Amino acid sequence: METMGTLRRTNMCGQLNKDHIGKEVVVMGWVQKRRSLGGLIFADVRDVTGLIQVVFDTDVNKEAFDKAESLRSEFVIAVRGEVLERQSKNPDMATGEIEVYAHELKILDTAETPPIYIKDNDDVSEQMRLKYRYLDLRKPSMQKNLLTRSKTSKVIRDFLYDNGFNEVETPFLAKPTPEGARDYLVPSRVNPGNFYALPQSPQLYKQLLMVSGMNRYYQIVRCFRDEDLRANRQPEFTQVDIEMSFVDVEDVIGINEKLIQKIFKEIKNVDITLPIRRMSYQEAMDKYGCDKPDLRFGFELENITDIFANSEFNAFKSTYDNGGKIKCVKIDGSADEFSKKGISKLEKFVKTYGAKGLAWFKYENNTFESPIAKFLTEEEINKLIERLEIKEKDVVFILADKESVVNTALGALRIEIAHDKNLIDNNKFELVWITEFPLFEYSEEEDRYVAKHHPFTAPVDEDIDKIESDPGAVRAKAYDIVINGDEIGGGSIRITNRTLQNRMFRALGFTDEEAQDKFGYLLEAFKYGVPPHGGIAYGLDRFMMLLTESDNIRDVIAFPKTQSASCLMTDSPSGVTDKQLKELEIEVTAE
Repeated sequence: METMGTLRRTNMCGQLNKDHIGKEVVVMGWVQKRRSLGGLIFADVRDVTGLIQVVFDTDVNKEAFDKAESLRSEFVIAVRGEVLERQSKNPDMATGEIEVYAHELKILDTAETPPIYIKDNDDVSEQMRLKYRYLDLRKPSMQKNLLTRSKTSKVIRDFLYDNGFNEVETPFLAKPTPEGARDYLVPSRVNPGNFYALPQSPQLYKQLLMVSGMNRYYQIVRCFRDEDLRANRQPEFTQVDIEMSFVDVEDVIGINEKLIQKIFKEIKNVDITLPIRRMSYQEAMDKYGCDKPDLRFGFELENITDIFANSEFNAFKSTYDNGGKIKCVKIDGSADEFSKKGISKLEKFVKTYGAKGLAWFKYENNTFESPIAKFLTEEEINKLIERLEIKEKDVVFILADKESVVNTALGALRIEIAHDKNLIDNNKFELVWITEFPLFEYSEEEDRYVAKHHPFTAPVDEDIDKIESDPGAVRAKAYDIVINGDEIGGGSIRITNRTLQNRMFRALGFTDEEAQDKFGYLLEAFKYGVPPHGGIAYGLDRFMMLLTESDNIRDVIAFPKTQSASCLMTDSPSGVTDKQLKELEIEVTAE
């Protein structure tokens, strides 16, 4: 192995082009592959920008050629040479019109045979990819993702700075707070028996910054939640956190639409038309069964509960009598595409979302084909045909249950069918603001109302009087930005009136003492003049999945955790020494 000596890189591998022909360059990187053809050795050398073919020729420099005979994949090398036009061009390679004829070679480091291939689409298990993450990150697709993420962060920072936002860092060691996911706790050695919590978001700090007069704040910040992980969740994640003073809903949405437009233009070269479409929470639930609708295809849900008020079909009648909902989704002209076996598969699918079953009918030759056809009256059939505008070969799927189950299961079904029919265009971007969320949602587990977002979300002005009398009907000044069925960001206008904030705490079941204990420092600050303020936070990891067309959140994070919140590369979490535990006055009782 050698040192670089006086050699210094003049060009990145992937940035060489025909303009460099005839020039001497120095490139450095990893050997992707090596091929020997008698008196010539070819090596593809790779760095973060791409590949360049290097030629070692005995007639050009025998010393370099002799060294090159020992090259193997992933050796780290430095090459000085002349850029020439390739005789045999490679149209699949960005630098395929040129090559570097080596005059000097330094082998900076050797490498063992890697346990995973350094190439895209290698079909290696995710477990191996995460264990050898530093090798996985050498792949062009992974490096492209991280470079795109870096550029996106710069676009965000530049835009916010140009629009008067100040970047301020907030603490990672904070006070535990309720009304969210489970906190990650950090024991205090200096204050034995007491704990910090890693922040689930900088929510209270950014509100305090508004109290301090910072006016416009942002931060690209790590957040932490100790929760059971699903496929695209991580215990630590990155948030683009934004807060503004002297604003209402329109102001926050207005500036953020311009930010989103800027990101799409700079990163995807896609023009987003403003203003972005808006939809109330209630409309989203009614039409799509969820508050993050994918609008790249149709299949809207239709409420047909009233049609079956006097139904002879027991499943429909009992649902109606018990205050449930009967809703359906119509698939136009697709009767021939749904076999009984295929429908059975869909029935099993909706049962995973809590549905008891799936009713259906096909309309062919002016006839309803369905297992439930014999239970439907002529009047009900005629109403369905009129309401749903049913035509030849249409298929209708129906669910009857309590409203939450119907919306969840039928909303998932419309997406499943769209996937099966290959109707989702990944090159299309459908954006929508979801507004007027409920301020509260009822938790059956806790038998009380909890905050839909957080306890500092302001209610819509005309709903304030309902906080005590009808909390389920109170709408919030809250908004989410949804892109292609994913919630990319969300925020709200905050409560700044102390009397209203106390009413909110009481509605959530906090005593005055509990509120003071958990949020006392914020409530104290609110005594001294608070500007109206609000903000938004984007999930940067999820946003990057969309921008890089990835389907796995771990592909846009440099060093992610597994679904069990562990790191296979560093073997964490791990045990600690008895000395460390003793310093913290902690005793581990369970193995």
